[in-house]
Amino acid sequence: MKKLPGRFLWSLFILVGSVACNQSSKNQQSATTDTSTTAATSSNPNTAKIADAATIMARKEVPILCYHQIRNWTARDSKRAKDDICPTDRFKSHIKMLADSGYHSILPDQLYAYLTQGAALPSKPIMITFDDTDLDQYTVAYPELKKYNFKALYFIMTVSMNHRRYMSKAQVKTLSDEGNVIGSHTYDHKMVVKYAHNPDPKMDDWIVQVDKPTEALEKLTGKKLEYFAYPYGLWNTAILPELQKHHFKAAFQLAEKRDPQNPLFTIRRIIGSGYWSAGNLNHAIKKSFK
Repeated sequence: MKKLPGRFLWSLFILVGSVACNQSSKNQQSATTDTSTTAATSSNPNTAKIADAATIMARKEVPILCYHQIRNWTARDSKRAKDDICPTDRFKSHIKMLADSGYHSILPDQLYAYLTQGAALPSKPIMITFDDTDLDQYTVAYPELKKYNFKALYFIMTVSMNHRRYMSKAQVKTLSDEGNVIGSHTYDHKMVVKYAHNPDPKMDDWIVQVDKPTEALEKLTGKKLEYFAYPYGLWNTAILPELQKHHFKAAFQLAEKRDPQNPLFTIRRIIGSGYWSAGNLNHAIKKSFK
């Protein structure tokens, strides 16, 4: 799906030159064991008191990356589209840099426990997310992440499953079975800011775009879906209360400022731009999530 250009303001942070990546990744193999226990040993989020919005806003943001297509550029790719298309070798260099720099991947339950209850996180936490269900997220990104014992959050657009150049239902289930998290990215990428209720359930955007896809993915994975990503990263304050009624714990946007009243539903991410070297990405992470 095509993305809107307004999301890519963060590409202004691109700098010329490389950033040295000298930290050892020797602890990476234990990352999953160390981090998976954090959420398990924290208070039950269904019973524990959740921090207020001001407390959540005051906590240091965790770097969160967003990728779409992982493939080499073609002559038909526009200059803007190349932000969303990360060439294969460049993506691999991004992930290697994260591992060599001592980052530990975390999953959304850990982030939620940290934001709402102050639960501990591993050193240098980072979250890696993917939008839109593209096949190369499974064939290229997934095995690359496994090399470094990284897990990720995959936001699935259900209309595309089993279609050419997109993941199959079986591949989505495999990602879930392997310990990655599946999130909702609507039925067919319609902007949430345009959703409307309708007396006919087949015409009600909240049912068609949110409820039905969520139910389908829960049935496929056998797990509850609790996280949502806005198509094109677009949201407004009017839709936040409505989205909360659909049983999500948090929602992810892109680079806009968080809503101070609803920080859990406006969690920020930055695009892992196809233009960025590993050094550029390292700089952007530090610049964007001080």
